[in-house]
Amino acid sequence: MAFTLRVFVLLCGLSALMPGAWSLPKNPNICCPEGWTQLDARCYIFKAEARTFIDAESVCNILGGNLVSILSALENSLVQKLVLVQGASEAWIGLHDAVEDGEFFWTDGSDFKFENFDQGEPGNDECVVIQTTGRWEGESCDDPEPYVCLRDAVCPKHFSS
Repeated sequence: MAFTLRVFVLLCGLSALMPGAWSLPKNPNICCPEGWTQLDARCYIFKAEARTFIDAESVCNILGGNLVSILSALENSLVQKLVLVQGASEAWIGLHDAVEDGEFFWTDGSDFKFENFDQGEPGNDECVVIQTTGRWEGESCDDPEPYVCLRDAVCPKHFSS
């Protein structure tokens, strides 16, 4: 009995010296921080505090990402639902034409292939919001709006058997 107790105490002490070596991830399919929504290898979060486009991008940068780039109809639907669930009427996405009027860019550098403008591309507005309809609209970058951030999902590494 004393020997078993000593071995148990020794194993407990060794495991304390190697944090994580004896533990498994809680759920290996969840790769986003708490409060974020995952779709494939990307994580999304709605932020209700209204900010200008540049301020919103800065906050997203601090969180490890950018304002959301929407690359497909499925992603557009997800971002629309995030805005709807929070009761907002619209939110910044990471699309802008601030560099050259009429030439749109995503703040994360993604290719601009998918678009969902309400009535064609906006005129002199430099930044873009998504509405609760899922359609996009140009707006002055200085207007305060809620926003959606995006970051890459980082999944825990697993031991292979």
